[in-house]
Amino acid sequence: MIFLKYDRRIFQNFDWTLLALVLAICSIGIINIYSTGFSTMSDVSPLYLKQLQWIAVGLLFMVVAFLIDYHAINHAAYIIYAVSLFSLVYVVVFGHTANGAQRWIHFGFFLFQPSELMKLSIIIALARYFDDHKSNEPYLLKELLIPFIMVIIPFVLILKQPDLGTALIIAIISASMILFIGMNWKSVTIAVVSAVVMMPVAWHFLKDYQKNRLFTFLSPESDPLGTGYHIIQSMIAIGSGGFVGKGFLKGSQTQLKYLPEQQTDFVFSVFAEEWGFVGGLVLVALFLSLIIWGFKIALHSKDLLGTMLSFGITALIAWQMTINMGMVLGLLPVVGIPMPFISYGGSAMVSLLASIGLLMNVSVRRFLLLR
Repeated sequence: MIFLKYDRRIFQNFDWTLLALVLAICSIGIINIYSTGFSTMSDVSPLYLKQLQWIAVGLLFMVVAFLIDYHAINHAAYIIYAVSLFSLVYVVVFGHTANGAQRWIHFGFFLFQPSELMKLSIIIALARYFDDHKSNEPYLLKELLIPFIMVIIPFVLILKQPDLGTALIIAIISASMILFIGMNWKSVTIAVVSAVVMMPVAWHFLKDYQKNRLFTFLSPESDPLGTGYHIIQSMIAIGSGGFVGKGFLKGSQTQLKYLPEQQTDFVFSVFAEEWGFVGGLVLVALFLSLIIWGFKIALHSKDLLGTMLSFGITALIAWQMTINMGMVLGLLPVVGIPMPFISYGGSAMVSLLASIGLLMNVSVRRFLLLR
């Protein structure tokens, strides 16, 4: 059956831990977004209310993704991938432009970012491919030609928007899934060497502002009022939070609007300024618990499909969290990757919550008949 039938084992074995962790992180995100819109010189911004609405929509998608048998979703994997790919092509030709980037499809009363859907679509498509092409031996490079094509097409389309951060996330998730399923070490070496050789070519295709971000990462003080402004203000905010933080709505960098993009890319800087090292540690602990729980679901799945889906979704959350924190701490270049469940954004929230629904799907079906 496509949908889960009523079965008391569903409720007995429902993954309440996974749901609780996600809702706890989302709640922190709402409180944080409220703070980014608050100022002693103005009224509260409605962004947190919009985020609540997107969470509500995302929860509906999460329920749907949970109720539909993930084997049925697997049958439609390539269709889902094709629809996502078509939407990326549509964006390149007809997409809505904002802040110099053409990343959205305008649906009248809301904007949709197809690249967020592609993150989940590529996970589903790769899981289908490896489930269809099981191997007891590590994969050779030539056996990965089709997965490479599946990844490189959306990578290039997203890079053209331009959206370097999302393109990199798709590449990193895909590489993680391939390494997890098993790849011949000779092939790994060839792939790594090829990637290094191609770096000068890739550099040529980067936009000027993207190149400047990489230079800024090496020396943000060289342009403190220009390209280095974001990261300098971020590190000031995090450092000023100290051990226990300045308190809710009392972060000077946030409330005086010195911190750019504080509701999206630099949302963790806001949180660290107000809640300090202790608050940051709690948030990291919640994320690590979620990630460990996701990998646990992957390892205990009853089939390869469930394992690959769970691993891919968990890797998506883990990499986005790690890279975002690395960005705001000045440990990695700023490439525009938001913090999952915390940063403001409707398309990302809906896609992530749908992913969690699929993760719950795999989790509960460990205790039910598979086929």
